[in-house]
Amino acid sequence: MIHSPSAPPELVSFLDGLAEPHILLDDSYRILAANVAYQRQFGTAETVVGRTCHAVSHHFSVPCDQAGESCPLAQARSSGQRERVLHLHHTPQGEEYVQIDLAPVLGAGGRPVFFVEKMVPLPVAAQTQRSAHGLIGRSPAFQRMMGLVARVAPSRAAVLLLGESGTGKELVARAVHQGSTRARRSLVPADCASMPEALFESELFGHEKGAFTGATQARPGLVEAANGGTLFLDEVGDIPLPLQVKLLRLLETGTYRRVGSTELRHADLRVVSATHRHLPRMVAEGRFREDLYYRLGTFPIHLPPLRERQGDIALLASALLERVVQPPRVLLLSDAALALLEAQPYPGNVRELRNLLERTALLCDGDAIEADHVRQAVACGLPPPASAPWQGVAAAESPMAGGAAMGRALDADALRRALAAHRGNRAALAQQLGLSERSLYRRIRALRSLD
Repeated sequence: MIHSPSAPPELVSFLDGLAEPHILLDDSYRILAANVAYQRQFGTAETVVGRTCHAVSHHFSVPCDQAGESCPLAQARSSGQRERVLHLHHTPQGEEYVQIDLAPVLGAGGRPVFFVEKMVPLPVAAQTQRSAHGLIGRSPAFQRMMGLVARVAPSRAAVLLLGESGTGKELVARAVHQGSTRARRSLVPADCASMPEALFESELFGHEKGAFTGATQARPGLVEAANGGTLFLDEVGDIPLPLQVKLLRLLETGTYRRVGSTELRHADLRVVSATHRHLPRMVAEGRFREDLYYRLGTFPIHLPPLRERQGDIALLASALLERVVQPPRVLLLSDAALALLEAQPYPGNVRELRNLLERTALLCDGDAIEADHVRQAVACGLPPPASAPWQGVAAAESPMAGGAAMGRALDADALRRALAAHRGNRAALAQQLGLSERSLYRRIRALRSLD
């Protein structure tokens, strides 16, 4: 344990015996002590004692709540109670999401004198730069989602992931699983949309030999494979209505039967489900059981679409390029190319961004992706403008598919970046952004009125 002389020795000794990383803070945000577990996890105890927590964790010169972040110490000082937040911390390994659990130590007058902060990095690879296979992002919408993941993961609650196609629901399901006490057991995905109705029950619950034509031997189902772990029901809105009652029985009692068997089996599992469908509407239309909806949706989490994740495209593009480009080749994105990528509407979300980057990489022969490469990739496979079927506003707005939607998605920050990066005339910029010149000039005038 490394600590300041002003740190109470009894409290220092107590923290040093804890398995999780802990630091001790005073009322002025100054770090008084860092335990052995902190040194093992972060390796910086010698350089943090005596410094403020916001300077170490965020490189801020002021407390978090004065820099646009939530500050658990300020909250605990006000409430006198334990506070919990998710923060994006600077660590020796880079930026990582860390769950902060801060508890005040009250003095004789009942006011907080010291603060004990426990830091637990999320077990899922929720880094901002290093892995295209993990969750990547730092936008406010992404951080709100990750905060919910961090809160629900250690519990036993059923989680319902809601969001558009391509937003990364399976990655979030994996994050929930890896943050739970079941992380050492299997996460078993079940793609409900791809299972034929006739085989759905057998795939999920298994079957006995001779249960139906072709069942030459007994076979366990996905529920048995997930026993002790997590069952991930992807596209749960596509489960046939007659089979929903059997899934409900599993959730309510933990029991099920294989097809062709009368034996009642037990399963100890957690269910995480996901859908892009509007389940309340399906319930109202009688296409989804209301009781099953409430069983699955104990803790719903909305996954933000890419268009709501301001600033995340640069991080995602860098990581995804490393995945789609075969080493030893390395590709860099020019500012103009990034501005054009950020101007796209991405109805297919992260999956669409990955496909666009892969096409762009194939169209680039050099070491840097330019705006022209992105334009070619966007237009790839589309019919020539002369045969385009779009009429009216959409045709006037853009010579490429989705131009109108792209123009609507072009926000003020993206337009500023595009203007700063473009070196040609306004007509060329309008074509690059999928807008008519009139629309571009109208947007520039509106932008200047904001500035």
